[in-house]
Amino acid sequence: DRSGLLRGRRRGEGRRHPLVVARESDSESLRVSVEGGALHLVAWPGPARAAAPPLVLLHGFMGSVAAWGDLPRRMAADRRVIVVDLPGHGESHRPRKPESYSIPTLAAAVGSAVSQVAPGPVDWLGYSMGGRVLLSGVCDGLLSARRVIAESSSPGIEDPGERDERLAVDAERAHLLETLGLEAFVDRWMAMPLFASQRRLAPQTLERERRRRSVHDASALAACLRGASIARQPSYWDRLGPLGPRLLVLTGGLDPRFEAIGDAVVVRCPEARRHIVADAGHAVHLEAPEAWLRAVREHLDRRGAPE
Repeated sequence: DRSGLLRGRRRGEGRRHPLVVARESDSESLRVSVEGGALHLVAWPGPARAAAPPLVLLHGFMGSVAAWGDLPRRMAADRRVIVVDLPGHGESHRPRKPESYSIPTLAAAVGSAVSQVAPGPVDWLGYSMGGRVLLSGVCDGLLSARRVIAESSSPGIEDPGERDERLAVDAERAHLLETLGLEAFVDRWMAMPLFASQRRLAPQTLERERRRRSVHDASALAACLRGASIARQPSYWDRLGPLGPRLLVLTGGLDPRFEAIGDAVVVRCPEARRHIVADAGHAVHLEAPEAWLRAVREHLDRRGAPE
């Protein structure tokens, strides 16, 4: 539970030592203890005397550290980059209880893990569900953030009727996952209208994405669908203002739903920066990686932003 996670942090969780489980030529895999389990992180060290703070990337539902492809390595040309497997995903622990996946609980776990490997303020980017974790953590003070990038994400649902409808949708998705099995569910997930623009991608790219999603545990993902449902999380719409120019709202022009959400975010947070990649859909980093790199670097490197 969230209070347990926070109690764990206050009792000196920073004294734990991350375990290096593998080293590559340009990165290392870490296993970091948090309340209730351990998170898997991959870190690219960047230049020895990098002036920029580290950048942390949070993937979406059914993603993993692999979802970012070679973008972390490329970003590490001028800064340290840390990529996290969220609970229930990749090589992180896989709770079976929905309450373990509440968005504030996920944010507390991520904040605990990252603070052990990168003390002090860092830059954050969260995609889709990872963006919801990010906005929750920053608004609740669980994540120490310099600059914040929300890619195709939402601060929550304000309308009670919409909440009820979405809760039923996510409950049905969890049921389908448990009854159909993971591979059939992945096929249905990738066929959703939200990802229609990805059908333009090369067949080998789509097959790679299918394989990456299919390595997960169905029971853990079903619990995540129930616990991390946007219908269950707090609404952060009225708490976005203090983020000001630290926040970049990044969406694809072929994703009208999240383009509208992004426009609404900057109404609530007028000083936030807005960037739309015209020829990309929901997963900007996958569909337009060069444009993603330019937008992210421009936001992180600009002068005069609050520290």
